[in-house]
Amino acid sequence: MKKENTQTGYTMPQVSSFNKKVNFIVVIFFLIVIIIAFMPVLLVIMASVSSEQSLTEFGYRFWPKEFSFESYKYLFKSGSTLPRAILNSVIITASGTFLGLLFMCPCAYSLSRKEFKHKKALMVYLLIPMLFSGGLVSTYMVNTQILHLKNSYLALILPGMCSTWYLMILRNYFRTSVPDSLIEAGKMEGVSPIQSLLHIVLPICRPVVMTVAIFQIFAYWNSWYPALIYIDSNHKELYPLQYVLVNIERTIKAMTRDAANLSGMNTVQLPSTAMRMALVVVTVLPIMILFPFFQRFLVTGMTIGAVKE
Repeated sequence: MKKENTQTGYTMPQVSSFNKKVNFIVVIFFLIVIIIAFMPVLLVIMASVSSEQSLTEFGYRFWPKEFSFESYKYLFKSGSTLPRAILNSVIITASGTFLGLLFMCPCAYSLSRKEFKHKKALMVYLLIPMLFSGGLVSTYMVNTQILHLKNSYLALILPGMCSTWYLMILRNYFRTSVPDSLIEAGKMEGVSPIQSLLHIVLPICRPVVMTVAIFQIFAYWNSWYPALIYIDSNHKELYPLQYVLVNIERTIKAMTRDAANLSGMNTVQLPSTAMRMALVVVTVLPIMILFPFFQRFLVTGMTIGAVKE
């Protein structure tokens, strides 16, 4: 429907009740989807603060029959091991993400430019290791015998620092989202390629850069296998959080199995099920807290990156 403005003579569009109803239904639908998506996380959190006896008798409940924080007490009884592991994971995640973007963004920008002569040969060179991996033995020999990365932070950072897949995502976005006329205008103003990357390309392509950064953060934060390979047991001060939690999980399983075999003896009843849920909470909670801040940067990057020729 349109309503005529008597003062100006123009007809103004009028918002219909149908649009309001549709918006209300859409909002309710997505609220239901959000609640359904959050229910498993809430269930894990409630299970982590439940007593082992209530979990055994009543199973998983959104409101525990008996609250207990024994699982977190067992988890944090390791003294400085867990805080040190959290600090290690923060250092590894931040350093790996920063160094990865520092190397991948210039490389992707070079591959996205038409004037770069050797981009096809370089892309083939980068695609080969993605399609045909050298294997674990050769990777271990190179990192330990040639690069001497064993028992160091670099052993946990360098192997996952650069990804050909992320490099291709960055290159395609740089090539399609940055107008050539904008780069040429910068050249006419005397802008160097590095300045062009820093002041023109990255502000426009901030959404894809932040997306790759989020993927890198998730990969480093959840990684524990490199610590198993490259860090010896006499260098426990280098263990990341995930590897410490995996060791705690294995210890709980071993103690529970031994307690079941030693029937008739006084054994300690460990909150094994609640402990597993507490491990999940400790792993997921930092990412859940940080993700809204990255989402804000993504939205800001999309706004700043709007280019009109």
